[in-house]
Amino acid sequence: MATVTREHETPRQGHELRRHVGVVGLLFASVGSIIGSGWLFGALNASTEAGPAAIISWALGGVMILLIALVYAELGTMFPLSGGVVRYPHMSFGSFASFTTAWITWVAVATTAPIEVEAALQYGTKYAPFTHEHVIDGESVHTLTALGYAAAVVLMAVFVVINYFGIRWFARINNVLVWWKLGMIALVIVAFLVTAFHPGNFSDHGFAPNGVHGVFTAVATSGIVFSYLGFRQGIELAGETDNPRRNVPLAVVGSVLITGVLYILLQIAFIGALHPSILDDSHGWANLSFENDFGPLAALASLLGLAWLAVLLYIDAIVSPGDTGLIYTTITARISYAAAKNGNAPEALARTTNRGVPLVSLIVAFVVGLIVFLPFPSWQQLVGFITSATVMSFASGPLVMVALRKQVPDEERPFRLPGGHVIPVLAFFGSNLIIYWSGWDIVWKLMVSVLIGFALLGAFTLTGKVRSPQLDFPSGAAWLLPWLGGVTLISYLGNFPDDPRKGNLGWLNFEESLALILVFSVIVYAIAYAVRLAPDQARENIDTVRDEAAVEDAELGASH
Repeated sequence: MATVTREHETPRQGHELRRHVGVVGLLFASVGSIIGSGWLFGALNASTEAGPAAIISWALGGVMILLIALVYAELGTMFPLSGGVVRYPHMSFGSFASFTTAWITWVAVATTAPIEVEAALQYGTKYAPFTHEHVIDGESVHTLTALGYAAAVVLMAVFVVINYFGIRWFARINNVLVWWKLGMIALVIVAFLVTAFHPGNFSDHGFAPNGVHGVFTAVATSGIVFSYLGFRQGIELAGETDNPRRNVPLAVVGSVLITGVLYILLQIAFIGALHPSILDDSHGWANLSFENDFGPLAALASLLGLAWLAVLLYIDAIVSPGDTGLIYTTITARISYAAAKNGNAPEALARTTNRGVPLVSLIVAFVVGLIVFLPFPSWQQLVGFITSATVMSFASGPLVMVALRKQVPDEERPFRLPGGHVIPVLAFFGSNLIIYWSGWDIVWKLMVSVLIGFALLGAFTLTGKVRSPQLDFPSGAAWLLPWLGGVTLISYLGNFPDDPRKGNLGWLNFEESLALILVFSVIVYAIAYAVRLAPDQARENIDTVRDEAAVEDAELGASH
């Protein structure tokens, strides 16, 4: 292998990420990341929010995520780079936009491995006191105990150790685990449907007891959107696949469609399998509970007399979250790697071992993951935050895609999304809706984390830890700051959540907020389109990124 060293790197830093992931590996990375802890809790949580109308919530969530995924399918095939979600805004809007997006993305992915650990330990409470039930703001949550914290540290360390051995070994293991996860979901669906199905459950206590408010709240806060978010791994690992033109669209779109069908069938099977007496004793859907429901699917299997299935589900509660935690530990490190490569983070984060593993970034992901357990000690407390942060990190994609069409119209697009501005506008609108539906109690915490990122940018700039020559503030801030500020204000004025204890004013009803967010989304979209970088500046940024890709290809012998 040839040795190529960039001007800003030492020879020791010259190792790059290895490209060993084929079409099956890339699809399975996305599917494996999607099927994490969400499916283990989502059916119960969505039922309590929306009742049987949770079926609509799963379908709606899948459509909204698919719109976003289609946008990234075009971007991912144009620029198949590791950590692409971070690099794309840099091309069209410059360093300030790319830093902000990178920071939000990193916050989202860095908190995902911890939530998967919490999921495994919550199901594990069947066998050891890893979690303890508490009621916080009227909601029952299962928080980590001292034993749970100790186990969480060990599991996070295991993720780092496995990732240290590189992408080829990771992909081989992941393929096996994804087959297991797909098989488990299919098995649960069939077993529940065959063993017990009570059609009356879909109407006896109301199909949509909380109306449209419950349907849309379920999309954002019960784990539904969270359960789809893994499609991004087809983008993040695009630089490590041997044929991105074919593999990226298949992985991104295919993973959403496959899991969407499974999730809807699982929700139907879960609702039908509940004995009517459980709903009667719970006085309807809002307070649905049953014995050992800290692990809802396994508990329901036990109630149905399927002890063998319950055992398999308790095993899967380690496998599914564990596999997803593994993937997100990889992605967290690669986001840091990409941010450092385009000058928006300290260069130390781009250092890789002779195995092509960004070790410093892995260690940072481990440490931050441990810190996350302190303010968010339960799955229920963390899922809404991750959903909102991840969707916010996606939201720049539609803006970048349409800007690039104007900046570099002749650029090769192996996959070109049809429909002009329609799908990008809908994808951006959908992203803002999901953030809004997450609720004010989530949005204000997310905005605090964004402000922390801005503080870090200032510190990095003053101390010379970042090498970006300019922030391109006019092109980035002109739409980013109004967008972030507007989302925050609308959330504060709105009625999500519909609970006066959460602090939002509740002045906007559903119809008013829907119309306002649509108008707001179109305005921000238009501003971003207008203030995009000039074509020559965009081309310069693209060429810089491509130069890095060329060096990687020369070093690794990558084939596209």
